[in-house]
Amino acid sequence: MKIGVVIFPGSNCDHDMLHVLGNVMQQEVVALWHKDSQLPSDLDCVVLPGGFSYGDYLRCGAIARFSPLMGAVIEFANSGGYVFGICNGFQILCEAGLLPGVLLRNDRQQFICRNIWLRSMTRNSAITSRIDSQAVLKIPIAHAEGRYYADDATLAELEANDQILFKYCSPSGEISLEANPNGALRNIAGICNRGRNVFGMMPHPERASEEVLGNADGRILFESLVQAVEVAV
Repeated sequence: MKIGVVIFPGSNCDHDMLHVLGNVMQQEVVALWHKDSQLPSDLDCVVLPGGFSYGDYLRCGAIARFSPLMGAVIEFANSGGYVFGICNGFQILCEAGLLPGVLLRNDRQQFICRNIWLRSMTRNSAITSRIDSQAVLKIPIAHAEGRYYADDATLAELEANDQILFKYCSPSGEISLEANPNGALRNIAGICNRGRNVFGMMPHPERASEEVLGNADGRILFESLVQAVEVAV
C-alpha cells in the first residue's frame, strides 16, 4: 500500500503521520508538497494531516482548499481513491466540498488539547471496519475549531446513510452532552462521504498509535484502513 501525506505551510502533524504510516504500520509512504499539481500515479490513499494550514487565516482550511495539489486530491477522491483528513485535514475536506458540513469554533471559544473518548458508529468504512461496536477509544484532540455543524437535512442524511463514523462519548461509552468537548451537533467527531472513500475526523489517532506513548487506541483505524485497501486492490 502506498500512502501520500500532503504537507501544507503550517502543517504540524505531517511527520507524526509519516512516522506512524511508515514505521509503525510498515507501509510505503511519501510526503506530498501542496504546491505540486499532480499526485503520484500509484497512490492508494491520500492523508491530509492536522496543523494550522496557512495559519488558519480566514476559516480553518479555507486557503489550503485552493492549494494546487488539492485539485488533484479532489479528482482522486471523485475517482474513488481513499482520502483521510484528520483535524485540519477534516476542515480542509469540508471546505473543498468532499465532505458535508463545516467545523466551527468550539462552543466555549477555547482551544482544547486533551484526551477524549470515542465510539465508532459503524463498521461500514475503511477506517472503522475492525473496530468493535461496543469499543470505547481514548484519542487526543487539539483544536479550536472542531464543532461540527450542518443543517438539519444534512444531519438526517448522514444518519440515514450511516455516514457518521465517530461520536464523542463518556469513558463508559455513553453519548451525552457532558461527553461532548466542543459542542459538535449530535456529538459528531467524524464522518465519511456517501461513496465511503473520503473520511474526516477531529481527534488525532496518529498520536495514540504506539504503546511507548502510553496509548495505542488509534492504531486500529490505520490497521482497518490498510486491510481495507489491500482487499480492494
